Amino acid sequence: MSQIKKLNVGIIGATGMVGQRFALLLLNHPWFEVTALAASPRSAGKPYGEVVKDRWLMKEPLPEKYKNMTIFDASDVETVVKNVDFVFCAVDMKKEEIKALEEAYAKAECPVVSNNSAHRLTPDVPMIIPEVNPEHAEIIKAQRARLGTKKGFIAVKSNCSIQSYVPALHPLMKFGLKDVLVCTYQAISGAGKTFETWSEMVDNVIPFIGGEEEKSEKEPLKVWGKIEGGKIIHAVAPDITAQCIRIPVSDGHFAAVFVRFENKPSEKEIIEIWNGFGGIDLPSAPEKFLTYYEEENFPQSKLHRDLYNGMGVSIGRLREDGQYDYKFVCLSHNTLRGAAGGAVLMAELLREKGYLE
Repeated sequence: MSQIKKLNVGIIGATGMVGQRFALLLLNHPWFEVTALAASPRSAGKPYGEVVKDRWLMKEPLPEKYKNMTIFDASDVETVVKNVDFVFCAVDMKKEEIKALEEAYAKAECPVVSNNSAHRLTPDVPMIIPEVNPEHAEIIKAQRARLGTKKGFIAVKSNCSIQSYVPALHPLMKFGLKDVLVCTYQAISGAGKTFETWSEMVDNVIPFIGGEEEKSEKEPLKVWGKIEGGKIIHAVAPDITAQCIRIPVSDGHFAAVFVRFENKPSEKEIIEIWNGFGGIDLPSAPEKFLTYYEEENFPQSKLHRDLYNGMGVSIGRLREDGQYDYKFVCLSHNTLRGAAGGAVLMAELLREKGYLE
């Protein structure tokens, strides 16, 4: 890739787990430079290192660059916007408050690349997995018309759990994918927790994650939707039913998937398609998007969640099923591919397409 001028970026919600992950991922990014960190009013005006010193959740140490950066008040949109070309957003607020905050930044002509769920089902807000539906960036023109902006817009990353199985399903859509049953087994970092901060998860399983099942059933249909009349119209198939379970794993969301087709492919066809699918030329993109493992006990969270810097998706145990056509398992890193990493990759795609210039 040729050298290009770096854009100045802000992290809104910089003190939380995903905000911290953004900070690490952007530390030496070739295209983006962090010039603003923003959080709640109680953190505003303080050095970032002071605020997060007792709640730094990353395995890597807090980088020196950020320690003395003064935190802005996230609600002071005018001040933040003066310091950045666009922002990543990962705030912990009520849904309506997030929607209002993100729109305020967009209307201030500051593009927002969001990790939040608030705008995922807004019809003219693209929800992009870069290897799957990059064409949805085109809806930004319609969104700008609605907002009355020239530069500002909102783009969102999908739910972390669907990043494990939607990439595996996507290249199989051509066989007439009809029905999908998925059970996700989700790591505690998906709730912004560690075992030190959520001791009740040790040696425990919780069979409920608020809102996850609805997101897992609806969001893929938007990802597979078509742009019509200034909106993204959701796909009508496949029919998806989901159950989401919290398990005692630090990082990595698993999915057990059952599928039924109009035109059933062979196992060999599926594996060849998976191993040959994907591949985009962006700084954060994995060398290989999908990796299928022949070993019967792969993939595993500890061994494979960090595949290609946590941006690859692992698949295994493809076999025929007595009720559905096939069943298999998938794994992705929920705070990398599924959260901050996926958002950074989406921002790279949007810059390449000219939406962040």
